[in-house]
Amino acid sequence: MEKVVNKNDLVEITIEDIGSNGEGIGKYQGYTLFVKDTAVGDRALVKVMKTGKTYGFARLMKLVKESKYRVEPRCPIAAQCGGCQLQHMDYNKQLEYKENKVRNCLTRIGGFKEIPMEPISGMEEPFYYRNKSQFPVGKRKDGKVAIGFYASRTHFIVDTEHCYIGAKVNVNIIKFMRTFIEQYHIEPYDEVNHQGLLRHILTRVGFRTGEVMVCLIINGDDIPHKEELIKGLQEIPGMKSICLNINKEKTNVILGETIVPLWGETYITDYIGDIAYRISPLSFYQVNPIQTKKLYDIALDYADLNGDEVVWDLYCGIGTISLFLAQKAKMVYGVEIIPQAIEDAKTNASINGITNAEFFVGAAEEVLPQKYKEENIYADVIVVDPPRKGCDQSLLDTILAMKPKKVVYVSCDPATLARDLKYLCEKDYELVKVRAVDQFSHSVHVESTILMTYCGSEEK
Repeated sequence: MEKVVNKNDLVEITIEDIGSNGEGIGKYQGYTLFVKDTAVGDRALVKVMKTGKTYGFARLMKLVKESKYRVEPRCPIAAQCGGCQLQHMDYNKQLEYKENKVRNCLTRIGGFKEIPMEPISGMEEPFYYRNKSQFPVGKRKDGKVAIGFYASRTHFIVDTEHCYIGAKVNVNIIKFMRTFIEQYHIEPYDEVNHQGLLRHILTRVGFRTGEVMVCLIINGDDIPHKEELIKGLQEIPGMKSICLNINKEKTNVILGETIVPLWGETYITDYIGDIAYRISPLSFYQVNPIQTKKLYDIALDYADLNGDEVVWDLYCGIGTISLFLAQKAKMVYGVEIIPQAIEDAKTNASINGITNAEFFVGAAEEVLPQKYKEENIYADVIVVDPPRKGCDQSLLDTILAMKPKKVVYVSCDPATLARDLKYLCEKDYELVKVRAVDQFSHSVHVESTILMTYCGSEEK
């Protein structure tokens, strides 16, 4: 399609679809335009901002006619903040979009024609669900402190006092921290010149226990006026842990490696189902506890354990899925590359009295092949919960060699999921079940769980 518009042109289009990053997709004389903050069915006047040969990007200038799927965002800064891309869209339409996102990736990338999709698991109340928040700290144009979130694809801080997807206690934490910073002249970090002290405010909340953690990420070794800081934060109900995280590097990575306790424990405790987990500032722990319970219930259902199985849980983190599975398996082995996460996993097994779970430090794509080659290990079920990049091919090859009866794949990226499933199902596996879970309401991200069963000629 030849380009029919130029930069700065004003054109009127109807939004017909939603892209993978949440932008509305419409066409002007056959030429595709991506427009942020639009919903399917919107008739919109847009300004062309960037053009390519076959598609371009435009900015919403005016809604000529609103879609029936458009709603008023609860958050007044939803359009500016980078946290929620879909808050202007009816929640049921969000769920439809996410389910289709998984289905389309499996079709387009995976090459699957008939996809055994089960209905997406949504939330009853898709607000105030995050148990972890990271607030960058900086300065506004008027010189006052800015605490909030980065605008989409930038490091400009959108100042806020109230996040509608974070835990409600954050309102009190941010209110106190804003006063503390201004009263005691704590210098916010400037990432351009690598000056200033306070970089981020990290909060973690136990939804079942009500326990609260505040961790301040600083460009230094200490923070002044600690007594006043601790006294003020202690007054917030549920406060259990106040600590510092040292990050003196000139980097976009939020957390450093060193934790300095200021008051209370260095962790909080929360539950998924009947399993208790200790969570430190550095722990990987799913941010939506309500949907995580549903996600793990689905994984457990797909594994269909009867108590005799050996299970390998790869990319196990702090043992969240491992310990869930250990309730019904004979033995569970977890693998995770981060040493501290494995220490947390062992602690979590201990505090729950779980003795049929063992954990190994190392890259899953190295540990599993090595143990299979040297120790001839086996598995009845393999569970993988990889990062967005998906599974390494050497790991997939080892799964094919081990021939577990079932593979349960928990994914946070439908594209790499589809790629990995294609590789396994072109060999000896069959795709049996797929279910998306809305783990990140109002964002474009979607979690999914799938079940594959072995269908090769050789049973192990």
